Amino acid sequence: MSERHAVLRVWENGFEWAAAPEVRYADVHVEHAPEVAYRARRWESPVVELPWAARELIPSWNASTPPATWLQVEARVADGSGWTPWFTFARWAEDDVAGESPITRTSLTGQAFEAGHVDADTWLAATGHQFDRWQLRLTALAGGADEQPWPEVSLVGAVASRISIDPDEPTSAPGVGRGHEVPVPTHSQRLHVDSFPHWDNGGQSWCSPTSTTMVLAHWGLAPTATESAWVGHDTDPEVVHGVRRVFDRAYGGAGNWSFNTAYAGGRGLRAYVTRLRDLTEVEAFVAAGVPLVVSVTFDEDQLDGAGYSTKGHLLTVVGFTDEGDVISNDPNSHRVASNDEVRTVYRRDQFEKVWLGTDGGLAYVMHPRDITLPAPPAEPNWA
Repeated sequence: MSERHAVLRVWENGFEWAAAPEVRYADVHVEHAPEVAYRARRWESPVVELPWAARELIPSWNASTPPATWLQVEARVADGSGWTPWFTFARWAEDDVAGESPITRTSLTGQAFEAGHVDADTWLAATGHQFDRWQLRLTALAGGADEQPWPEVSLVGAVASRISIDPDEPTSAPGVGRGHEVPVPTHSQRLHVDSFPHWDNGGQSWCSPTSTTMVLAHWGLAPTATESAWVGHDTDPEVVHGVRRVFDRAYGGAGNWSFNTAYAGGRGLRAYVTRLRDLTEVEAFVAAGVPLVVSVTFDEDQLDGAGYSTKGHLLTVVGFTDEGDVISNDPNSHRVASNDEVRTVYRRDQFEKVWLGTDGGLAYVMHPRDITLPAPPAEPNWA
């Protein structure tokens, strides 16, 4: 029996920050890093009550962090027995310590409780546990003199979900997206295999920032040649720029979902992570001219034409054929190092299964604020 429960809640602008005690932090990822005192202020979301019990929570935020500033993103969940302690999703800044950030951008490991644990970008309830309430907390931190500007936050939110799909369930029928294709530029992660190996083994694992870069390029917000000049070569340096800006030190990769949407948010898009229920919801976005980045898991024989297997991969859905099959800009490009191999058509029935099955319909929604999204469903998983 399938379950398709997902609710996104976001808050935008107008945040009321409260004074918080000074925070002293020595960067655990920098050898012999000194302890630094940071001025702090804090925002807590209202408590969000769910009409059903959830199993997962994924946060999102859009913010800018001037030099010497950063954000700490926390959450807690509750059931009938009470609240968990606050747990940390991120110590986050737009840049890294080689640039203008005072800290290493990172999620935190080792956060396990009886009710569940944090897995990089996701709270996962333990077996036999669920939650029906959740709350977010942001702490803005600033070093230096009192006139040092604070981080600026434009959006924060999270999606709570309980999604499981019966593998024998019929595929959704094609809808409003048929015959629509958004002209999204193509980028292949395979062009970067073995480059910058200190960032998650180079292009082999860069599917998420490559997909995010494609969407940024579509909206005219990809890094400029000046911004990415430090890359030192002309092979899609904007992709490498994205990898550097989303890399999660504790996770050891560039695939942190929340970090990718935060990167897009910092470049001017309204961006968040959510879970969708089937391809008809994706079609609504495509028909509105909004491409989506989605997460899939499959063996090679489960998705005709892919040419590879994956335990977790991000690609961009840019359209649907007249028959309702999925048009994807797949950064793995059939394992061929060519941008010309990125655009691929996948069978609708196969794609829906490998997207909803293991990955629960995960999607990045990233769009300019003046672009109107389709109306959300009664149980709103986008906003």
